[in-house]
Amino acid sequence: MQLRRMSILGAVCGLTLVSVTGGHAVADKGGGNKNLVNVQLLTFNDFHGHLQPPSGRDATLGAQLDPSNTTVGGAEYLAATLSNLRANATNSITATAGDLIGGSPFLAGLFHDEPAVESLNAMGLDVSSVGNHEFDEGIVELQRMQHGGCHPVDGCYFPGNPYGGAAFPWLAANVVNTATGEHPLAPTWVKDVDGTRVGFIGMTLRGTPDLVAAAGIRGLSFQDEVNAGNAAARDLKRQGVKAIVVLIHEGGMQAGTYGACVGISGPIVDIASRLDPEIDMIATGHTHQPYVCSIADPAGQPRMVTSASSFGRVVTESWLTINRKSGQVQRDKTTSVNHLVARTMAPDAQQTAIIAKWRAISAPIANRVVGSITNDITRSSARNAESALANLIADAQLAATDDSPANAQIALMNPGGVRANLTFNSSPGGEAPGEITYGEAFEVQPFGNTLMTITMTGAQVKAALEQQAPIAGHPTRNTTTLILGISQGLTFTWSASASFGNHVGDLKLDGQPIDPAANYQVTINSFLADGGDGFSTFNNGSPRIGGGDDLAALTTYLGVHSPVAPPPTDRITEVA
Repeated sequence: MQLRRMSILGAVCGLTLVSVTGGHAVADKGGGNKNLVNVQLLTFNDFHGHLQPPSGRDATLGAQLDPSNTTVGGAEYLAATLSNLRANATNSITATAGDLIGGSPFLAGLFHDEPAVESLNAMGLDVSSVGNHEFDEGIVELQRMQHGGCHPVDGCYFPGNPYGGAAFPWLAANVVNTATGEHPLAPTWVKDVDGTRVGFIGMTLRGTPDLVAAAGIRGLSFQDEVNAGNAAARDLKRQGVKAIVVLIHEGGMQAGTYGACVGISGPIVDIASRLDPEIDMIATGHTHQPYVCSIADPAGQPRMVTSASSFGRVVTESWLTINRKSGQVQRDKTTSVNHLVARTMAPDAQQTAIIAKWRAISAPIANRVVGSITNDITRSSARNAESALANLIADAQLAATDDSPANAQIALMNPGGVRANLTFNSSPGGEAPGEITYGEAFEVQPFGNTLMTITMTGAQVKAALEQQAPIAGHPTRNTTTLILGISQGLTFTWSASASFGNHVGDLKLDGQPIDPAANYQVTINSFLADGGDGFSTFNNGSPRIGGGDDLAALTTYLGVHSPVAPPPTDRITEVA
């Protein structure tokens, strides 16, 4: 069933959905059958610590997804949207599908996402799956985020009020300790609702190890989503729980507007078609796409599969009708609709106070000017093309490591690690046009990776560059091209249509052909050094010489070379 904004959906067993101002579908609080319980499920995903409203291209969903071009997002408006929707429900649960933290803007990222969790606690979040970004700082730090306690290095930001942890459980049904088989976080969670129970299973994508630094997840196994999800569903059924929702940090792509499901594709299609028929709904994430789909389960019955974009810009409202006697969801009565988190409503006062509290202690750091630029320096939105900003970061990392002991000759930067643009116009910090603050630089590189310089043969350098192309059979790179940032002096041709192993040609350093047998000193960040994003060739480079913090390399480079012009994007020449 596809539900679209402004639809009149009619009456279904005492649950009446109608169109109201702004296109919100709402439900009657009443119901004619006393054996039936109507449960509102509000879901979102990929919050990424966006307490403040997203800006630039992220301020809207884009014309294809939202022709109205509504300005959306921000914790104040997300919380207000949730409150408004809950007002229409006697029974309401709020759940999320991972990446609540990690890859966050400055305000949350500087403080290891403690502000993000405080914000989500205040929103009344009930339960979430983990996503790959929950593991950015490793399992030990994720467990601290769950249970509380001060950061082991940075300590307590408010000594009289130490971090108390998440008020909601993070679920990780497909993450186990390899040695013991135990789950480091709970696999499932059950909510008692008006005489019945609703069970939740949380999972991240099995390709998570390719997306995070290996050091933080050693000893963990990320299992197949279908096998782990079905095992967790069987466990819930043994507990007598028959209304089951999966929260999974994996998703798909579609070509319609934000409330549609046009040509849904991607890993979630296969996963949804194989998850146990006893699972009644699947809320997804990871792809930052909004959709409301119906995908048949293995028994051939329709099942809702939803996603709510990213950065708190969309909320999915679903209604489950549960029979108290059987405990089963009446699947044919399930409805879902995506709502925009428009910035036209009154902001939530509690969220405003949380933002102000953290801004007060971050402002002196955030507003420090570190350098200047002559024009916007931007990333590649699709990550499949050379970008000026990724090249700038590679230049900065080469400059940070070209002296002894590393003596680097080449630097490469993964495009997924470039999280924002450097813009010429002044930001809310009040700096002059062209000036770049520490907070702006942080938003570009928020992960705190360490630079590593490794020795690679020319043949290995080429092999690593070949891995920019899709990698057959890889869990996250089967169809995805990722073009690295390339430091000045390195050039090559790129043929997207060539066979694997023949994409890269005319590989040169400072105008001289790369010798396949010679050794070269190559600087990469610790994520790539561990084979992240499928670049497994970097694992073969040795020894590893540490080169400091990646953000420090960028801010130092900006300071030394200001004003910095956008680097050219002619280091890679595309050929047929």
